[in-house]
Amino acid sequence: MANYLLLEEAARQGKIDVLDNLLKENPSILAYYKHISLSESLLHVATISGQLNFVGELMKIDPDIAREMNKDGFRPLDIAVIMGKIGIVKEILSYNQDLCLLKGKHQRTALHYAVLKGRIDVIDELLYFCPNCIHDVTVHEENALHLAVKGYQFDAFAALVKWLERLGKESMVNLGDGDGNTVLHIAVSTKQHECIDLLLNEKSSIRGTIHVNAKNGDGLTALDVLYIKDSYDVKISQKLERAGAITSPDSSSIKTEKSLQQTTKSEKNLKPKHDLQLSESSKNWFKYFKFQKQRDSPSNTRNALLVVAALITTVCFQAGINPPNGILEKSPQPNSPQQNSRERPFIGPAGGSALAAAAPILGSNVSSFLFLFGNSLGLTASTCIIIYLTSGFPFQRELHIALYSMMFTYGFAISAIMKGMHTKKKAMAYVLVTVAYILPFAQRWVPRWGNKAWKYWRRTRDFRKTPLPIEN
Repeated sequence: MANYLLLEEAARQGKIDVLDNLLKENPSILAYYKHISLSESLLHVATISGQLNFVGELMKIDPDIAREMNKDGFRPLDIAVIMGKIGIVKEILSYNQDLCLLKGKHQRTALHYAVLKGRIDVIDELLYFCPNCIHDVTVHEENALHLAVKGYQFDAFAALVKWLERLGKESMVNLGDGDGNTVLHIAVSTKQHECIDLLLNEKSSIRGTIHVNAKNGDGLTALDVLYIKDSYDVKISQKLERAGAITSPDSSSIKTEKSLQQTTKSEKNLKPKHDLQLSESSKNWFKYFKFQKQRDSPSNTRNALLVVAALITTVCFQAGINPPNGILEKSPQPNSPQQNSRERPFIGPAGGSALAAAAPILGSNVSSFLFLFGNSLGLTASTCIIIYLTSGFPFQRELHIALYSMMFTYGFAISAIMKGMHTKKKAMAYVLVTVAYILPFAQRWVPRWGNKAWKYWRRTRDFRKTPLPIEN
């Protein structure tokens, strides 16, 4: 098993000499690595690590290794494209150009991933090696042009249009996706002015090929799908009309029919009672404001979380170093003048019973400990959110130093406040602060480490069950 781990580490670090030595010791080591690796091939490891020379050596030894998928449905070429590693893309394609045509997850090819990521140089490289891959469609019958417009990748779309003109395949702009929408339908409905201008540019050969009045699956033209709300939408309408676009005679009835279908469908879901209708309405509002992956931008969501986390961190830090009166303060002595000078109110039998029941809890400073634990836990959890959401940011190390320094400062402030407490109470407070510091990190990392340990154990177990090759 150690040799296989050594082989994987060699791929990660690009050590070709280690690969050669291991192959000399056991020529079947690559085949057995394929057998025991459940998640990815050795070429995946080298590609992710950006080890160009190691990738070339693996392709030279076993060109078919580039056809293998990892557990997520990506081939090494897909990963190289997504990460923008143009050198590795060239190296893999130099051994087998047909890899551009292989389909993976959702029937996407390497070109589809390059378009979705806006990798212009990779797009040029893929189409140079394999021009026919521009015809490939996904499981939703989307070609690279559809994905470029849907992904708001104008530069990628412009690069694809240039390749269509170079290859003489301008008519591809009239192809529809699974819903029959052409790229003009999509660009108009999403109001992407740059894409519309490129398609309707009179100086380009695309302009003479595009069918501005093509209908989608619902029988609507590009002008039909335009919903005018402001002056910018009027400009789009004028551009389309100058290009000869017209509205479909049946467009109004089609839109009315679709609206009635949606209204009828919603009416079927209504409850007969008024209070149930109100309840259902409130549930819809809650559902509307919930995070929706298809609607909400990850960038906006991250920014909102950062604002909330920073606010919680500020509040918890301030509450810790300046706690409310009576919290984390030393209790007065039983016979102190301050205590004797206070006038004790009359407490009836019922009140005396309630105080007697609450005395074991309140008298043991549980409220102070709960405040300390909850406040420290909130500070650490919000700090964790900031650390995770700022991963990959510039000056990340400096940011981490600042956050950890703040936590140390908080701990020293709490320590200063707890001076004068009994030793046992102080020890309990330190334990609670330590648990609060560790818990937010542990709840995320412990399951991850456990999962890795479980996979390692399974890999070791499968390896032990595999018979060793018999050499002649």
